[in-house]
Amino acid sequence: MVYGGVDYVVAVSAIGLIAGTISGLLGVTPGGILVPGLALVSGGDQHQAQAVSLVAQLLPTSLAGSRVYRHAGHAAPGRSVLLVASGFLPGAYLGARGALLLSDRILRWAFVAYLVILAISVAAKEPAQNDVAATSASSSRTSAIALGLVGVAAGASSGLLGIGGGLAIIALLSVVLTVPQHEAQAISLVVGALPLSLPAVVVYVAGQAGPPWLTCAVVVCGLLVGNVVGSRVATRLNADALRRYFVLLIFIMAALMAYQGVVLTPVQP
Repeated sequence: MVYGGVDYVVAVSAIGLIAGTISGLLGVTPGGILVPGLALVSGGDQHQAQAVSLVAQLLPTSLAGSRVYRHAGHAAPGRSVLLVASGFLPGAYLGARGALLLSDRILRWAFVAYLVILAISVAAKEPAQNDVAATSASSSRTSAIALGLVGVAAGASSGLLGIGGGLAIIALLSVVLTVPQHEAQAISLVVGALPLSLPAVVVYVAGQAGPPWLTCAVVVCGLLVGNVVGSRVATRLNADALRRYFVLLIFIMAALMAYQGVVLTPVQP
C-alpha cells in the first residue's frame, strides 16, 4: 500500500472512524485500535504507529463524546479529571522514554501482555446491579492519591505503548476503585480530550524523523466523526453490557497484535 495513495487514505480513514466509534462507545482512548491498525497498514512499523496515535490524540477528538455522556447524566467529576490528568503527564514522559529503548518486537508483545492482563482484570470483576446503585463508589469520594496513581499508570502505558491510556483509566477506576462504568468512561473521555500526550509526542519526534502528518490528519477526521456516533450508542446501553464489550474489545486487540507479532516479525532461526 503506497503512502498517500487512494487506498492508503481510505484504509487510514476507516481505522480512524472505527477507533473513534469504539472510543465513544467504550470511553477508551482510540490508541488501542489505532496502533495495531496503523501498524498493519504501515507494514509493521510499531514506533511510527505509536507516534501517529499519540499525535492524533493531542486534539480534543473525544470532547464531543464527553458532552453526550454529560447530557445523558454521566458527567465526569472535575476533581477526578484533574487528579488523573496531573498523574498522567509525568507517566507519559517516562513511558515514552522507555519506548525508545525497546525494539518494535518487544513493544508489540508488551502491548499484547498489557491487554491480556487488563481483559482478565475487568472480566473478573463482579457485575454491578446498575450505575445508580453504585453511586456510593463514585470517584468524587475516591482518595486523591489513588486517582493520581491511576493517572501515572495510564500515562506510562500511553507513552510506552502509544495507546492514550484510556484502557488503563477505565480498568483501574472500575475494577480497582469500583467507580461506576459510565462514570469511568466519562472520565476517560474528558482526560483523553486534554493534550496530555504532548510530553510523549515530544520524546517520539525528538527520537525519530517525526510521524507522517498526512496520516495524522486523516486519522483525526475519522476520530471526530466516530466518537460522536459511539457515544450516542453508549448512553443507551447498561453498565454490564458496556463492560462485556470492553473485555471483548481488549481481547480482539490483543489477538490482532499477536497476529502481527507472528506474521510481520517472525522469530529468526
